[in-house]
Amino acid sequence: MIQVDIPGYRVLQLTHLVMDYNGTLAVDGELEAGVREALSALSAHLTIHVVTADTFGLAAEQLKGVPLKLSILPPGHQDVAKRDYVNRLGCAQTVAVGNGRNDRLMLQAAELGIAVVLREGAAAVTLAAADIVCMGIVPALELLSHPLRLTATLRS
Repeated sequence: MIQVDIPGYRVLQLTHLVMDYNGTLAVDGELEAGVREALSALSAHLTIHVVTADTFGLAAEQLKGVPLKLSILPPGHQDVAKRDYVNRLGCAQTVAVGNGRNDRLMLQAAELGIAVVLREGAAAVTLAAADIVCMGIVPALELLSHPLRLTATLRS
């Protein structure tokens, strides 16, 4: 668990990390540099979930050996499926990370929503749904391994 008391905001007690794959952890299906190591380190504190449409069909191969739960979604209503996934885990204990339009509902539902902007960009509605926006996945994951960065960004 990661616990952070953010003055003027709230106390975060996070046990789950739910992420999109393409555009969030990967570009063109290929995992971004440093992601494997960051996820492995975070797995000591959070249960990690990747929920994806797997556009390029590479998620399982690219994430092999990383301690996480991979769920590949069928076509149709993926935004609702991702939100429902977060709801089943427990919104109050979940941080969600994504970039696409189909990630916006899970970012809204999660206790902490982080939007990332990689080379494919990010949907404006997803940026609006996020608590924090990061210009890369490794910096986003580092927020969780260095929680005072969350405090610096979110305090009132």
